[in-house]
Amino acid sequence: MMKIGVANLICLILGLLSPVAIQAEDRFERMPIQYSQSKPDNAVSLLQAKLANDEVEWVRESYTGYLRPLLKALGVGVESQTLVFTKTSLQGRLISPSRPRALYFNDSVYVGYVPGSHLLEVSVADPSMGAVFFTFDQNVRRLKRNVADCMSCHGSSRTDYKPGHLLRSVYPAEDGHPILRAGSHLTNHESPYEKRWGGWYVSGRHGIMRHMGNALAKIDDDDAIDLNRNSEANTVDLGNYFNTTRYLSAHSDIVAMLVQDHQVHMHNLLAAANYETRYALFDQKIIDQALNETSDRLRQSTRRRIASAGEKFLRYMLFTEEASLPNEVRGTTTFSKTFSRRGPHDREGRSLYQLDLKTRLLKYPCSYLIYSEAFDQLPVQMKEYLYRRLWEILSGKDQSEEYARLKPSMRRTILEILIQTKDDLPDYWKLEG
Repeated sequence: MMKIGVANLICLILGLLSPVAIQAEDRFERMPIQYSQSKPDNAVSLLQAKLANDEVEWVRESYTGYLRPLLKALGVGVESQTLVFTKTSLQGRLISPSRPRALYFNDSVYVGYVPGSHLLEVSVADPSMGAVFFTFDQNVRRLKRNVADCMSCHGSSRTDYKPGHLLRSVYPAEDGHPILRAGSHLTNHESPYEKRWGGWYVSGRHGIMRHMGNALAKIDDDDAIDLNRNSEANTVDLGNYFNTTRYLSAHSDIVAMLVQDHQVHMHNLLAAANYETRYALFDQKIIDQALNETSDRLRQSTRRRIASAGEKFLRYMLFTEEASLPNEVRGTTTFSKTFSRRGPHDREGRSLYQLDLKTRLLKYPCSYLIYSEAFDQLPVQMKEYLYRRLWEILSGKDQSEEYARLKPSMRRTILEILIQTKDDLPDYWKLEG
């Protein structure tokens, strides 16, 4: 019988666990995640149970139905409204430049509304499962979880084959259909502004900055596609584009757009950090069982996988590749003031929610989603890794080029804010900080 060494056996097992054997697009439906079979535990699923038990009393409004009470129940502010007019979602047939889809959001929940539809779309960044999708049927006042209708886009290569949220910028035709041959762009805070918000309405002042919002693409006589980024820039009144009275707000505030750009991808990276750690630990368990070992120590391959996901998370969390604002941005609602007042605050009144809007999004470039349940409930191994590396970066022990944009004074400020506002930091933060 042919003998095989331990190292070769591990390589063989790892080969069997590779994406060639376990297709990436299927893995979240298998152990240890089992996405469709898992039970969500978040603000939306809690409201779902209350609705099922008829524990809420809501008043239905003209046009918007139960939208306002739903937002209130989920802690989502009306001033967060953003508007997309392309047919790129579940209810695409109802959406057009004259009837955009409204999105509302807070730190974990997104709600979609289309005038004339009895369905409201709801998604949430579940701490364990990543993005989970629901529809709220206004006719029966019930929330229903959706999987099959959503995963073709929200569990695809666009979200790294994990259930996630996504924002797309497209070249919109006059009827709201995206011109597919022109391509599209996934949007986050690293995206160049000239590639953002195609197919979206944007209200606000942004000076010389140019984006794709508010404009329709044209196909000229030479079959070339053109989108004029100048004609619809610095728009403050959206009333010329559609009937704003059918919405809770007449705005699609540029500041809300900027915050939304950041946090959608941040949620996806939180889910990736969660999933990749659980995948790595599960695969190590299989290897240990095959080798008849019971070691509690992480294998080198497991540590590498955790570090890889962790480093991607940290680089985005600390805005290392953020697109700089060319000049100050001003919105058209109270969103920026409301958002900047949020906490927790340190003893000097500083908060990671405070906005800059002159050269960058946040005054202190460290994502406020470090306070989220999704971060707090990361697997222990990932959270330990992130805290150690974050401390190394903010204390100045890590002087690598990729974090060079974080000047020493800013690193110290973020370190001080976190020490005073994050309760679960390891002791070495407080001792050395």
